[in-house]
Amino acid sequence: MDHSLNYNYKIVKQFAIATVVWGIVGMLVGVIIAAQLAWPALNLDIPWLTYGRLRPLHTNAVIFAFGICGLFATSYYVVQRTCQVRLFSDKLAAFTFWGWQAVILSAVVTLPMGFTRGKEYAELEWPIAILIAVVWIAYAVVFFGTLLKRKVAHIYVANWFFGAYIIAVTLLHVVNAAAMPASLWKSYSAYSGVQDAMIQWWYGHNAVGFILTAGYLGMVYYFIPKQAERPVYSYRLSIVHFWALIFTYMWAGPHHLHYTALPDWTQSIGMVFSLILLAPSWGGMINGMMTLSGAWHKLRTDPILKFLIVSLSFYGIATFEGPMMSIKTINSLSHYTDWGIAHVHGGALGWVGFITMGSIYYLLPRLAGRTRMYSTRLIDMHFWVATIGIVLYIAAMWIAGVMQGLMWRAVNPDGTLTYTFVEGVKATYPYYVVRFGGGLLYLSGMLLMGYNTYMTLRGRQSVTARIPALAAAHA
Repeated sequence: MDHSLNYNYKIVKQFAIATVVWGIVGMLVGVIIAAQLAWPALNLDIPWLTYGRLRPLHTNAVIFAFGICGLFATSYYVVQRTCQVRLFSDKLAAFTFWGWQAVILSAVVTLPMGFTRGKEYAELEWPIAILIAVVWIAYAVVFFGTLLKRKVAHIYVANWFFGAYIIAVTLLHVVNAAAMPASLWKSYSAYSGVQDAMIQWWYGHNAVGFILTAGYLGMVYYFIPKQAERPVYSYRLSIVHFWALIFTYMWAGPHHLHYTALPDWTQSIGMVFSLILLAPSWGGMINGMMTLSGAWHKLRTDPILKFLIVSLSFYGIATFEGPMMSIKTINSLSHYTDWGIAHVHGGALGWVGFITMGSIYYLLPRLAGRTRMYSTRLIDMHFWVATIGIVLYIAAMWIAGVMQGLMWRAVNPDGTLTYTFVEGVKATYPYYVVRFGGGLLYLSGMLLMGYNTYMTLRGRQSVTARIPALAAAHA
C-alpha cells in the first residue's frame, strides 16, 4: 500500500483522543483547587495535594496537555488537507506525539513533588524544558516540511497562524528557559531581578498570544467555514488580521508588570500595544462571525457550530477586557485580584476550550469513518452545561475581583486601611463557592465529551483518506 497517496490520519486521531483525555484531567484538577480555595481543609495536609503544587499542574494540563494536543491534532489535519499532501515524516510526527505525552507525564509527576522553576506557564524544570524544545523542533520540521512539499501554490491562511505559533513558541521557550542547572531537578534562571521578570512576561503573555490565540485562530479559519459550508467572509481581512496580530502581540507583555520595578516607559509600551491589539483581535472575531452570513439558521440545529461561534464571542470579550485591564488606572484596581482570574478563564474556557471542542467534534467522526458523532444531543447538552458553567465562573470572579480591589484600597480619614486582608478573603468566600459550581459544570461537559468520543470511536479502525488524484498528478 502506497502511504504517500493517503493522508496520515493516525497521528491526528491520537492527538484528538489525547486532547479529550487531558481535557478531563486538567479540568478535574481545576475543580479540585477551586474547592480548596473555598474549603482549604481539602488539601488533607498532604504536601502533594496543596494548592501551590496543584495549581501549576492545572495550568500546565489545560494549556500544554489539552490545548496543545488540540493544536497538534488540528494543525496536522489542516496542513495535510489544505496542502493536499501527506505529512512530511510519519516517524517524526509519531515522535512528536509520544515525546509530548512524555512531557505531560513528567509534569504530572514533578509538579506535585514541588520541582518547579516558579515561573508562570514555565514551571517545568530544565530536563523537561530541553525535551519540550526537542519535540517542538520536530513539530516545526513536520509542519514546515509538509508546507514545502505542498501540491497547491497557495498557503491557506490557517497555516500562516499555525506556522507563526510554532515559530514564536520556539523562540519564547528557548529564551525564557535559559537556566543554570544546580542539580537534576533544580536550576536558576540565567536572568536576574527585573530582567528576569521582563523576559518571563514577554514569554508569559506571548504564550497567551501565540499558543492561546494565534494557534486557535488557525482553527477558526478552517473549521468555521467547513462546518458552516460558507467561504471565509473576507480573505483579505484574514491576512491583515494575521500580520497586525503577529506584529503587535510581541510587545504587550509589560502590562503584567504595572506598578513594579520595571521602568515606567516599558510599562507604557506594554499598555499602548495592548490597546492597539484590540483592532486586529476584533477584526478576526468579526471575520469569523460574518462567515456565517446566510447560514445563521444552522445554529439552531448544529451544536458543533454553536461551540465554534460562541468561542468567537468569548474571544471578543477577552480581547476587549485585556486591553482595558492594561490601562494603568484600571489596572490599579484589577491587579492581583480575581478579576484577572475571570479574564483568563473567560479566554481559556470560552475561547480556547470551545474552539478546541468544536474542532475536535468536527474531526472525530471523519477519523472514525462516520457521518457524525455518536450523539448530537450529547454535544448540545455539553454546549449548554459548559456555557452555564463559564457564565457562573466568570461572573463570580468579576464581582469578587472588583470587590477585592475596592476593599484593598479603601482608607479611613486618618489614612489607615478600612479593611484587613482577612476581611477581604471572608467577603470573597461565597464567590469561590459559585466558581466551584461553575467549574463542576464545565468538567461535567468534558465528561460528556469523553463518553461521546468513546462511543464514536469504539470498534472503529483509523480511516484511510486518499489525497485527491489531481494533486497526486502534479507530484
